[in-house]
Amino acid sequence: MKRAIVMGGSYGGLFAARVLSDYAEDVVVVEPDDIGEDGLGRRTPQRHQLHALLSMGHTQLERWFPGISGELVKGGALLGEGDDVQFYVDGHRKAPAVGARMLGATRPFLESHLRRRVAALENVRFVQAQATGLVLSDGRAAGVTIAGSEDGEGETLEADFVVDAMGRNSPLEEWLFQEGWDTAPVESMRIDLGYATAAFHRGDELGSTVVAHSSPGPASDYQPKVTEPGALVAVEGERWSVVLAGYADYRPGPDREEFLRRMRRCVDPIRTVADTCDMIGGVKTYRFVESRRRVHSRLNQFPGGLVVVGDALASVNPIYGQGLTLAALAANSLGAYLRTSPDPRKPAWDYFRLVEAVVDGAWQLSTAADLAQPHVTGPYPRGYRAQKWVADRLTEASVLDSAVNTQYMQVVNMQLPPKALTDPRFLARAVRVLLSR
Repeated sequence: MKRAIVMGGSYGGLFAARVLSDYAEDVVVVEPDDIGEDGLGRRTPQRHQLHALLSMGHTQLERWFPGISGELVKGGALLGEGDDVQFYVDGHRKAPAVGARMLGATRPFLESHLRRRVAALENVRFVQAQATGLVLSDGRAAGVTIAGSEDGEGETLEADFVVDAMGRNSPLEEWLFQEGWDTAPVESMRIDLGYATAAFHRGDELGSTVVAHSSPGPASDYQPKVTEPGALVAVEGERWSVVLAGYADYRPGPDREEFLRRMRRCVDPIRTVADTCDMIGGVKTYRFVESRRRVHSRLNQFPGGLVVVGDALASVNPIYGQGLTLAALAANSLGAYLRTSPDPRKPAWDYFRLVEAVVDGAWQLSTAADLAQPHVTGPYPRGYRAQKWVADRLTEASVLDSAVNTQYMQVVNMQLPPKALTDPRFLARAVRVLLSR
């Protein structure tokens, strides 16, 4: 194809641009935000929050940007493996997970390295402008209208292929509706989550620890009974990045002292940082009201040469750290689709089927856990009570047994699909572990 346009230059858009660079002569990334060398911009406040890069996300990162892990580590990021990565449930440290591997870096740091890599590609260019509309012709996406950030004057960029990477508030569905197209069905679940992130000076107080993650056991109230849910990650700049989370009326606020008090009700690594390390700057808060996904494969018609990636496609509870990995896997699905040499004049149904299979796995995991919260009212899947009982027992077994936790964490890290937790051999081992307790 001659030209592909990516609307949105954040994490998902950068991955999509990298994939498209293998198939298009000219790739244009349209991004309205003035993102500096530090990876920060004004339009995406959640960039300041702690973002996890799951094992599968790290795999995809290295696949599409070979050698970038070394670049990140050289720049100050940390790569945690084995005992460097610690997970706790109700204050109890889980059994070691074989092959556990996570990267410690802030999202702006990670994104700035991706942007430099993408910008260095000969057939990719960035345009700082606001995408204001989609040009449709003969049933396909034929271009994008844009308005410059300074003079406000608009122009039209012709394209053979268009990617929507404009985030969960993307106007694409509204544009399509105005042109007489049906909008994609939406599934949502209101969770009313709040989370907050703060940075601390990092020394040798936790040895080689890179990640420590604390989650409560089976939910029985808004306020955890044993430990606070939260996580810390060793990141670039000799810092700890600490995030705390809570639902409904127990959402964390911006008060520094309250943040420290909640840290001291968490697991040992997070308590240690609260007691021995100085906070850098203030506490940054963010609210996430609902998980949401659009299911394009249920449509009867859709413009050709148009796909959706990242949060514009699906945005799930960020407490499970799936966002960056989902964005990378969407781009990977795009690559698999483009390798089949599809006709860009026809709807990308094969792409949507591929990517929705990935989204479905993440959706199952996150919503099943969210439904355990007393303020989340559904919708409940058939057999939910039995599924929850089994999930709670598997969580208990994963605390006790390394083999159970290894497979459990491979599902959490999106290396295996959720159905791996129903494997008879896996379930039998979990039963033996619990009976021998």
